[in-house]
Amino acid sequence: MHTPTLEQIHAVDTFRSGRHLVLQAGAGTGKTSTLCLLAAGTKRCGRYLAFNKDIARDAAARFPSTVQCRTAHATAFAALGHRYANRLNSPRQPAWRTGQALGIQCPIRIADHEISQRTLSHNVLRTVTRFCYSADGTLAHHHVPRLRGLDLPADHGQFADVVLPFAAKAWADLQRPDHGVVRFEHDHYLKMWALTGPKIEADFLFLDEAQDTNPVLEQVFTAQREHAQLVMVGDSAQAIYGWRGATDVMTGFDAEQLTLTRSFRFGARIADEANRWLALADAPIRLTGTDTVPAEVGDIACPDAVLCRTNIGAMAEVMRLLADRHRVALTRGGQQLAALAHAARDLKDGRRTSHPELVLFSSWGELQDYAAYDPAGRDLQPFVDLVDTHGPDAILTAVDELTDESTADVTVSTAHKAKGREWHTVKIADDFPEPKDTDQHDAQGRPIPEPVSDIDARLAYVAVTRARSRLDLGGLSWIDSHPQAADQTAT
Repeated sequence: MHTPTLEQIHAVDTFRSGRHLVLQAGAGTGKTSTLCLLAAGTKRCGRYLAFNKDIARDAAARFPSTVQCRTAHATAFAALGHRYANRLNSPRQPAWRTGQALGIQCPIRIADHEISQRTLSHNVLRTVTRFCYSADGTLAHHHVPRLRGLDLPADHGQFADVVLPFAAKAWADLQRPDHGVVRFEHDHYLKMWALTGPKIEADFLFLDEAQDTNPVLEQVFTAQREHAQLVMVGDSAQAIYGWRGATDVMTGFDAEQLTLTRSFRFGARIADEANRWLALADAPIRLTGTDTVPAEVGDIACPDAVLCRTNIGAMAEVMRLLADRHRVALTRGGQQLAALAHAARDLKDGRRTSHPELVLFSSWGELQDYAAYDPAGRDLQPFVDLVDTHGPDAILTAVDELTDESTADVTVSTAHKAKGREWHTVKIADDFPEPKDTDQHDAQGRPIPEPVSDIDARLAYVAVTRARSRLDLGGLSWIDSHPQAADQTAT
């Protein structure tokens, strides 16, 4: 390990004082190494709660034996989930079959839309999942997902009134340890454990990737502060999972707030690029690169990775690269792309689809009109254009031609799925949209664009900090001429 920085030494001293601690650790700043320093400096026993199993396994090899490294799910399983072990191994079954067993027997009609038994069943199960992510004690209307096309509050309220009784029935079914009609998932026992108000026996707790914590885990973690020293570590600027219920619990947590800002992943030039987006996201940190690590920003003809904003953008990038005869890998495979292509084929053939994003459309033409003319459907326009240009079968063929990362020339990923990864050379794809122009103009008569949103700035920060030695801004190059970025540079 490198010589500890002054920031790391300060973190160790603060931890030794017994104070609760929030550690804002920027991209590549050695957060796990810092936690190891904290743990090595005490004889007390602790717990490290990891974001996923791989991170927990890696941490277990690095932390002293006085620290137990587990995911939150593993902790919950040991306490309560083991009672449901038999149900965890039950075979998968279609959502409509589960819905049928819960009593969903016929479609319903809301406004101009007929909502099938299949769609109702799927959303009953999604409602239970959203409840499990929350800190709430009971199921409520806000746990029911919103459907595209069912946008009026009254329509959604009517839909929620139908879904909630079946969701309550599903949750009751899940309480039975030995058998039931709903397939038992790991998030179910985590929620059940949280509802018991558990006490985690430890002198201190480390919560990793705290910026992506679901409210259910936040509730459990913060409840331990009376008997254990709490340490949250993460990067608020990488809080990019709000759409699935995660919340950044770091900035509002009552604790000593410290930072790690020296990135060992890249040099000064990439750190400067990261800092533009950190400023736009109003983040609490700015990064400093490592002088001994070379870093460049410029065009890349053959990058190791291409990072996209959306799955649809990744689909377009894969097809372009395959057409140029590159061997292409796609992070976490092509299942989501294939599902979209199958949905498009169903709609083009006049059949309804079960894809959750497209269930209310009865034909491809209806989806085309929605994407073209309804403000709520604009994000689907690239998907419609891609299918109209290539056709669903060509997209499915492209998915079949994907290769493994170990043998690929280039890896394509969304920025979300690239989180936690790094490559030597990275190019940003073209599907990161420039903010739209407002009706205001500057002194030279040029339209003034809208501000860069916090969400877009955080996602861009994640994307640009995946590069170790060279970054091609590509689809984010518009930032060079955006007045908001110029103002940040001036200050």
